[in-house]
Amino acid sequence: MRPVRGIRLGRVAGIEVAVDWSLLIIFWLIFSTLAWGVFPSWHPDWSVPLIAVTALAAAVLFFASVLVHELSHALVGRLNGIAFHRITLFMFGGIAHMEGEPPSWRAELAMAIVGPLTSLAIGVTCIALVNLLSGPFDVDLENPRLALAALGPVSTLLAWLGPVNVIIGLFNLIPGFPMDGGRVLRAIIWAVSGDLRVATHLASLAGQAFAWLLIATGLLMVFGFRVPYLGGGLLSGLWLMLIGWFLHSAAVTSYRQLLMRQLLGHVPVAKLMQTRFTPIGPQMPISTLVDEHLMASGQRVFPVVEDARLLGLVSLADLRKRPREAWARTPVAEIMTPAGSLVSISPRHEVLDALALLGARNLNQLPVVEDGRLLGLVRREDILKWMAIHAESTALRTDDRDRMQP
Repeated sequence: MRPVRGIRLGRVAGIEVAVDWSLLIIFWLIFSTLAWGVFPSWHPDWSVPLIAVTALAAAVLFFASVLVHELSHALVGRLNGIAFHRITLFMFGGIAHMEGEPPSWRAELAMAIVGPLTSLAIGVTCIALVNLLSGPFDVDLENPRLALAALGPVSTLLAWLGPVNVIIGLFNLIPGFPMDGGRVLRAIIWAVSGDLRVATHLASLAGQAFAWLLIATGLLMVFGFRVPYLGGGLLSGLWLMLIGWFLHSAAVTSYRQLLMRQLLGHVPVAKLMQTRFTPIGPQMPISTLVDEHLMASGQRVFPVVEDARLLGLVSLADLRKRPREAWARTPVAEIMTPAGSLVSISPRHEVLDALALLGARNLNQLPVVEDGRLLGLVRREDILKWMAIHAESTALRTDDRDRMQP
């Protein structure tokens, strides 16, 4: 599992909640838009501090509602046997990080649909509360600001938050994978075809098509066209194109991740680890390592072993720890990365776990260790080569290998 980037907020129902740094940008945009645009136009007689506090509360509650949306996915997923350990809020909303794939199309459908329904419920509840707090909310279509101007701070906040959540709920129902609507589509195709891979492929294509539609629409807005319900303008167009690019990337990546899980999910590390490598002793001078091993073989990392026990690893980067003139009198034990500082893996772990560790730690190889003894090395290049050989889909063809990450 990759480490959480950004700020950890704590745990809700045993699920870690984190905020990515990119969220701060959107938080500021929402706050500034409300504080200097929306709320002053609704309430021109309000003081600046009152507007600022209301805008701040609205921005906080907006992201709280996004968190509730993602939490609903995780809780329903848990009821269906799916593990969720983390929710991350970021600039495009939130992600509930799921371990593996749903066990059935029914689990996928229930988990996917509950998010938009939760947002719609929040939106309807907010609008109902406005009517409860301020009486029947009758809007004059010719001059809607008259009704808005009569609202107090709490009702104003709810009058903005309610429709926004309704829009979020409806937007998420668009059938573009990996959005919620796309997952609903995948569940339906999965139910009809009985094949998760086919369902994911078709849902991913739908997601990519919707993403290109957003990008094309944003491009029209950039060049001055006004789009119904979206308007126009450079910034709005660029923002729509950015959302489209993100959704396209997410759709493609989600399908590749499924293929990787299917290819590697049950392959043990022992099957792909390299067992033909040259170990070296801790007292070997660096000069001997360079002249007799590094220059004479294609091996890029050397295990330092004593009595079959792994003491550490030496790589090309470690040579920089000593000047060249000191190599002849310096043993490799002084420059190696000690075994206690190494990230290692058991031969019984799945290759998918090894690939995740390699990606999270930005490593090219991992020592395979059991009971302190070095059994082999599992390398990123060997994993990707194995995937390219065994893949049956063009989505994992050789020219895609460098872009694959767990």
